[in-house]
Amino acid sequence: MRSTKVKRTKVLLFDIDGTLIRTGRCAHEALEESFLRNFGVSPDLNRVRIAGITDRNIARQMLTLYDIPITGENTHRFLDTYLALLETNLRERPAGGTLPGVAALVEALRQREDVLLGLLTGNLEQGARIKLSHYGIWEPFVFGAYADDSEHRNDLGPVAHARATEILGCDIAPEDIYVIGDTPRDIECGKVFGARTVAVATGDYTTDALRTDTPDFLFEDFSDVKRVLEIF
Repeated sequence: MRSTKVKRTKVLLFDIDGTLIRTGRCAHEALEESFLRNFGVSPDLNRVRIAGITDRNIARQMLTLYDIPITGENTHRFLDTYLALLETNLRERPAGGTLPGVAALVEALRQREDVLLGLLTGNLEQGARIKLSHYGIWEPFVFGAYADDSEHRNDLGPVAHARATEILGCDIAPEDIYVIGDTPRDIECGKVFGARTVAVATGDYTTDALRTDTPDFLFEDFSDVKRVLEIF
């Protein structure tokens, strides 16, 4: 976890995949190839819940689906291979990129003295670094809560809240925390600990689908950076 002593008043917690970036099929293919290499099975990811789910939970689902023992050794071996393949896939072929408005939005927020930027993601921390570094937007995010912290997405909000409190050196009201993501799981995760929720339809869910879960704010995408900044 990286840290800063700068005082901020609002904490913004971004999801990664479908919110900040898309990796094409680089991540999916890394999961498939890792499973094949480690367990000799070519997995069908259509049978696995991925959107809004942690990497550790994805590993559990895949192991369960193919009747492979869910042990620490199997899980770590699979995920370690996945991370190595992910980095290779991103390096060796152009795929994906930042989503509309994201680069400008993140840079604008980075300049504000009243904002602490963080990540709240189902990615492992190393996976988050690999992805965001590849697309040039890792550095603005001061801290995060990751799949390393818990297999369960709803556990990550309180982890991020505690880390932000430690960084700022003061209590943070939940209503000063914004959880930003592209799936109903992101909205649920924010509501669990009383944060404000910001949904964006740049992932697998439409605005109509996301509206069903009543986020505090809802955007088609972040291309109108000025309008997005007004909510923070």
